Amino acid sequence: MADIIGYILGKYNYWMAVVLMMIGLYAMLAKKNLIKKIVGMNIFQTAIILFYISIGFKKGATVPIIEHNTHVIDVAKYANPLPHVLMLTAIVVAVSTFGVALALAVRVYQEHGTLEENEILSELQE
Repeated sequence: MADIIGYILGKYNYWMAVVLMMIGLYAMLAKKNLIKKIVGMNIFQTAIILFYISIGFKKGATVPIIEHNTHVIDVAKYANPLPHVLMLTAIVVAVSTFGVALALAVRVYQEHGTLEENEILSELQE
């Protein structure tokens, strides 16, 4: 039993990713304010980035720079850089998405005078 608890607690980064994902999903679905929805989307994106970076981690691994004088390459001792490189791109996309969404929210506020979703929808139905 102690081994199972130790294993679960040893994977705290995955649990944090799940918790952040659920917080972001809750904010996107349950909140009616557009800014809160946008922040929830950003939290959700951050959780996904944390999850992928956690997958790319290998304990005791080194950077994948191969020396020229080595004849036999032990692949197991190198970390895979691909998840980290892809997440750099995802961070740029997340920041850009966040900025565009906030700019659209400003435009919605200028047009409707509110950021509450149900007020905007009731105004559009009239």
